[in-house]
Amino acid sequence: MDLRQLEYFVAVAEEQNFTRAAERVHISQSGVSAQIRQLERELGAELFDRSARTVTLTVAGKAALEHARSALAAAGAVGQAVGEVTNLIRGRLTVGMVVGCTLTPLFDALAAFHQAHPGVEISLVEDSSDRLIEKVRASTIDLALIGTATATPDGLDALTLISERLVAAVPAGHPLAQQRRVALRDLVAHPIVCMPRGTGIRTVFDQACAAQSLQPVIALQASAADAIADLAARGLAVAILSDSMAARYRDRLTAHIIDDVDKPAVLALIWKSAHSPGIRELLAFSRQAFIKPDPT
Repeated sequence: MDLRQLEYFVAVAEEQNFTRAAERVHISQSGVSAQIRQLERELGAELFDRSARTVTLTVAGKAALEHARSALAAAGAVGQAVGEVTNLIRGRLTVGMVVGCTLTPLFDALAAFHQAHPGVEISLVEDSSDRLIEKVRASTIDLALIGTATATPDGLDALTLISERLVAAVPAGHPLAQQRRVALRDLVAHPIVCMPRGTGIRTVFDQACAAQSLQPVIALQASAADAIADLAARGLAVAILSDSMAARYRDRLTAHIIDDVDKPAVLALIWKSAHSPGIRELLAFSRQAFIKPDPT
């Protein structure tokens, strides 16, 4: 028994006619008949009643039909899986990343993906989160790491990697460094250094200020956390960062979670469709890279 015989058997069963089945599978009628006879000999039972003008299934044929269809479907799935891997090996993946973001686990995921699929050409582009979202929607890039105030932008799928509250970071001699708690109203009396519009941290901060009708002075803007921290450390402004960002500068900055900003800033991978085997593979590596080891 082989797949070709099962294909001919299903064709005759569905067409109820050997001639039409032969046309469907693109061989001669005699070829179809011969293969069906061979299949019947192997199974030890007749599959069709040929006594009338319309070919009908016997009891044995009815019992075999769904299994034959399942076998053909399984074989098709095998071919599709191999085809996807072939496309992946020769494919190209364009990944976007929000400007100024250094996220080591994502780089680990890209490295692991490249090692597993060295034939895939990976392109990395930087832009603002807003523009990256539009590029994913327009399918000009496949996947993007963005900073956002919402876990899933409309019309896209997302994998949240980091979700953290905002902090205000200041040098040791700053008045806010001595306070136990810091709220948005405490910040408006001081110049602010923050990321530019279109980033997740800035969006969360702006929305929180607008909700309280506050108008902070954004004196300085920088796309990189290092630059924001350096400016704050020199006493030029209060830095607005995420909790984990500020933790990297605890040797020179004191950070306070902003009490009345409950909404977190989110870093997420976004994509339009996971039909691409490349996207599915990179997402799998990304999930592995961001899984924290069990301390037990």
